[in-house]
Amino acid sequence: MELEPSPPGLEAEYRTIFTAGSLVFLQELVSTFDEEVDKILRLRISRKTHLDLSGDLPGFCEVTAPVRSDPTWRVRPVPQRLQRRHVDVGDLAPCDTQRFIQALSSPAQGLQIDFDDGNCPTYHNQIKGIYNVYRAVHNQFPNAPKISQAPVLMLRPRAWNMVEHNMMVKGKEVPGPLCDFGFLMFHCGKLLFDSESGPFFYLSKVESYLEARLWNNIFLWTEQKLGLPVGSIKATVLIENVLSAFEMEEILYELKDHSAGLNCGIWDYSASFVNKFGHRGAFLLPDRSKYVNMEKLFLRSYMDLLVQICHRRGALATGGMAALLLPQDRDSAPYRAALANVTRLKLLEIKAGVDGFMVYDLGLIEPMQKLFQLHSQGDNQMHQLRDDLTVTPDDLLCMPAGGVTLYGLKYNIAVGILFIDAWLKGKGHFFYRGQVEDSATAEISRSQVWQWIRHQTQLEDDSRVVTRGLVTKLTQEVMGELKVVTRCHTVREEQRLLTAAAMFLEVVQKRDFPEFLTTYLNLDHTFLSSQAKRHEGGVVGDVPRPKL
Repeated sequence: MELEPSPPGLEAEYRTIFTAGSLVFLQELVSTFDEEVDKILRLRISRKTHLDLSGDLPGFCEVTAPVRSDPTWRVRPVPQRLQRRHVDVGDLAPCDTQRFIQALSSPAQGLQIDFDDGNCPTYHNQIKGIYNVYRAVHNQFPNAPKISQAPVLMLRPRAWNMVEHNMMVKGKEVPGPLCDFGFLMFHCGKLLFDSESGPFFYLSKVESYLEARLWNNIFLWTEQKLGLPVGSIKATVLIENVLSAFEMEEILYELKDHSAGLNCGIWDYSASFVNKFGHRGAFLLPDRSKYVNMEKLFLRSYMDLLVQICHRRGALATGGMAALLLPQDRDSAPYRAALANVTRLKLLEIKAGVDGFMVYDLGLIEPMQKLFQLHSQGDNQMHQLRDDLTVTPDDLLCMPAGGVTLYGLKYNIAVGILFIDAWLKGKGHFFYRGQVEDSATAEISRSQVWQWIRHQTQLEDDSRVVTRGLVTKLTQEVMGELKVVTRCHTVREEQRLLTAAAMFLEVVQKRDFPEFLTTYLNLDHTFLSSQAKRHEGGVVGDVPRPKL
């Protein structure tokens, strides 16, 4: 194993996490499963190539029909602390110590400890984040409750598309999720189990039941290595891809001893349609700011089917994250309007039968818990079997009607640029126009701009065609606002924002759609150089890029 030295200022954290025992454990974990990880990534490419060459559409798999038709199997019941999952806090990057401690002291049922969508995976952030989880589990935060009394930690490692650049095993960079999972389990798994508080995980961007099978094998291996009973590890799988929506039952089956249910969200899932079918005119996704929400048929069907499958199999079904930020003045009209908006959208999910969902703003925890108490009974809604429901492949693949607005195009451009700018600063999420934005909203934003350019879509406002030239022009127009949003006060800060804009224009003009924005950035010289400069104490964001 090769390991980079500690970033400046994190020497104590580095020594705590990277012990001789933990490094041996991680080396064995990676050596055992590295080939399987490569295989599932190659299968993703093969599957996408088949869809492109054949023009086929996904459907319910004939090979696994016996799993779906067998009414007898159920997932193993979850521990008591997971029975009530009404409100979790989402996008909680554990490297943010202050917010992490605040959330530990909140009345939420759970915390999504996010090394993925809401986190920028710099070496500093990964070490600090794992160390903060270590401190929480070992009850080392003086102003936080003991881990057995705090909200449960739902640990979310990076997805399979991410690698850890600072660590190599047998001459290869380590898969990001194995790095995160391995260190978290080695240092915290046994303590969490003994305190009846885990270990619980979120699994991001799983695309097939074969990937769920790989995770299950990883869990079994880890339980055996650490002396934990089979089924100790529990995981909620985020169904963030249109292909996995056709394999939800099989995913539960593969993880049935380790399942904590499935989760449905809106933006990563919607972006996956562009990822898999974006070059097809029939899958042109309209303006998300006007025409895409959970009430549309393709999203409502996905949520309904997820709830039906989970409850039929004895699993929990959870919804997405409310990204809205509440204004500070609780007596103001904007506060009431924001709360009413979140309430309307989350009530739709409760009535669909979900057992819980996430919020970002800690001020939304108690209002949303009260909403659950008013409109549901008991710890969860698993008694709602939704037997009246029939969802067809056509329902899941039905694109909503609608066009593209100038507002929506400029909004998507702004979110994409601001996300890249945040990454160049080492941040995984940011605030824009009253809500939190992370990699999920960045993915849908850049996906839509790429697709609208590809299909030369017309704007509703004035019939202009969305072209590279128009997107470049609009990018120049929004830069004034973005300088204010990012508080650019120096030439170097302005240069960093211009660099982010140039990178955004690069990614939306690619001939072939980059599968994940985060992968693209994580392999990009500009991002890697900015982090190297940060660790060396240099200036971030002064790497030149093409001018706008």
